[in-house]
Amino acid sequence: MVKLTKRVVDSLCARQKQYVEYDADLKGFGVAVYPSGVKSWVCEYRPHGGGRGVAKKRVTLGKITQLTPEQARKTAADMLAAVRLGGDPAADREERRKALTVGELLNLFDEQYVGPMVKPGTAVSHRIALAELRQAHGGVKAESLARTHVAALHARMADRPYAANRAVAVWGKAFTWGAARGLISEGYNPTKGLQKYREQGRERFLTTDELARLGAALAEGETIGLPYSVDETKPKAKHAPRTENRRVKLDPFAVAAIRLLILTGARLREILDAQWSQVDFERGILFLADSKTGKKPIYLSSAARAVLAALPRVRGNPHVVAGAKDGAPRADLKKPWAAVKRAAGLEGLRLHDLRHSFASIGAGASMGLPVIGKLLGHSQASTTHRYAHLDADPLRRAVDTIGATITAAMEGNKGGDVVPLRKLGGNQ
Repeated sequence: MVKLTKRVVDSLCARQKQYVEYDADLKGFGVAVYPSGVKSWVCEYRPHGGGRGVAKKRVTLGKITQLTPEQARKTAADMLAAVRLGGDPAADREERRKALTVGELLNLFDEQYVGPMVKPGTAVSHRIALAELRQAHGGVKAESLARTHVAALHARMADRPYAANRAVAVWGKAFTWGAARGLISEGYNPTKGLQKYREQGRERFLTTDELARLGAALAEGETIGLPYSVDETKPKAKHAPRTENRRVKLDPFAVAAIRLLILTGARLREILDAQWSQVDFERGILFLADSKTGKKPIYLSSAARAVLAALPRVRGNPHVVAGAKDGAPRADLKKPWAAVKRAAGLEGLRLHDLRHSFASIGAGASMGLPVIGKLLGHSQASTTHRYAHLDADPLRRAVDTIGATITAAMEGNKGGDVVPLRKLGGNQ
């Protein structure tokens, strides 16, 4: 036996049968190595201070990827201390498993994982998915939730295939997390084996005409205001302004945010949470200390820098897109974006489609997927590959060249180069 350090544990190899390598310093603490190669921390003890005649119990503390050797050792030491005081951690855990409801498991997952570990934007979508399952089966015992329950809920969301598939992924993560912490039996996950819905690509790319309409709507919104409608059937409708006077100006920070989204290809929260201290006008970079993919520079074109330069700075508010609350950024762009879409005739266009449009223009100009990926801050090349089909310029140039050569030959080489066709064999 040796002290179980990361180096020692990493060096352990799988065998045909499961085995346990015990720690030299803490009796009962070890790492179980399975034939599959998976390694889990374990703690063994004889309950109620029993001697050799009492069967040992083994508790799995978690996989080596989930707990460091120091964390696992401390957990085992606390567990063994409880045993010396007459406790039975395995029995206690089994009782908790039997009593834990789906709602309680999801609440713990939200409190201990989603809140501290997940980025705010992603946490919102996680909580929406958790609410779906909690509302449908929150009172069911966690280990009584069957795959048929989850499949039925998934089926009820069939009209929202993307949301349904993301929800199943979040539910599965909650059960995996619970099993890793001994809240439910290891390996128990009712989402396993569920077939996902086929998702249609959701990318929408703005055409030149649509970009012009978007620009006109933004300009109108920040100058004379965008028109709004009134429900004439309402009692107060008679007090509303005359139709030609029904206009509302857009918040300049909201307009700037929309322009920056299309001019940089950045994500919504990256622009809304940006601070003036992160803007380097001289180098043309907005450097984000944290984003969906970690630290990230957003490169600013001269057009994007002009938008930033025109924005006023609000005293006491460090954010570029200042919100109504002191020191806070704007919360969202839902209302101004809805008004702009309506005025531009772009109903159905999402704010995230501005990011896709930025990328599509770069791809259409043959800037290369690696460059586009860096501008968008993609951590994986495969994410950028969705724009590969838009890089049509090389093919267009090739077909134009071929077409011009053929046309020149057919017209008797009037000013064109004819490429002679090599004979194949002796017969024509």
